[in-house]
Amino acid sequence: MTLLKHEKVISENLKIMQKFSETYTKRTNTFFCMDQSITAIVIIGLTKHKEEYGAPLCPCRHYENKKVEVDSAYWNCPCVPMRERKECHCMLFLTSDNEFASSSQHIQTEILEQYS
Repeated sequence: MTLLKHEKVISENLKIMQKFSETYTKRTNTFFCMDQSITAIVIIGLTKHKEEYGAPLCPCRHYENKKVEVDSAYWNCPCVPMRERKECHCMLFLTSDNEFASSSQHIQTEILEQYS
């Protein structure tokens, strides 16, 4: 029963991160990657970091100490390069002129569940 309870929490947190990501694309006029597996894996990584460290630390970078990085907030999503220059290392938020950008600001829950 504990396992099912844990799975439900992960699913709820994943939905929260999905909503955040979709809202942020609309607010910044950015788009998800045309390869939806990249979008899904990044959102799942952000969710796991949010659960473990209390902040959606960029999952696409290597950190010597993730707790220190979370506290500095530089790489917490949306990271400083994204907020300042619309540069997303994870390829989650892409400008329309990026060759990998889709025209979508939505990802289906089923795709996220497929990769989680």
